[in-house]
Amino acid sequence: MEKILMCKNIQIKEERISTIEYIEFLKRTDIGSQYPKERFEERIAKLVDHVSISLVARNKDNQIVGVLFGLTDYAYWLYITDLGVDRDYLHQGIGTELIKTAHSLAGGKNDIAVYLVANENAIAFYEKLGMKKANDVMEYNHIEWTPFTVK
Repeated sequence: MEKILMCKNIQIKEERISTIEYIEFLKRTDIGSQYPKERFEERIAKLVDHVSISLVARNKDNQIVGVLFGLTDYAYWLYITDLGVDRDYLHQGIGTELIKTAHSLAGGKNDIAVYLVANENAIAFYEKLGMKKANDVMEYNHIEWTPFTVK
């Protein structure tokens, strides 16, 4: 699926990107801090290679300005693992279009529930899209986790 944001000269399409491309993109976003430092590059390589949905938004110069990665069963649910927009491209509708496109690819709003973990700064964005905080999510997390910022 290929989508173009006409007024923004931004193209969104399904595309696999390399580990290096994604790490470079993370440096221009606020989502890089969601990952632990432990085996960072090794784990990012697995991420970019194995997500069900990989959507990339590029500007007219072919620079990555937005990314959405999601896991789905194409029947009931879509879990968005990563949604980020380059800081220079915030508030232009890119994140919204990435979510709409991913939801459609997974099966559409009549069949697919969307889940994600939102950082505090993004909650208002997701609520504006009609998402609600859930109280029924369970967690099993015993991994070693050293916070850091991708630079």
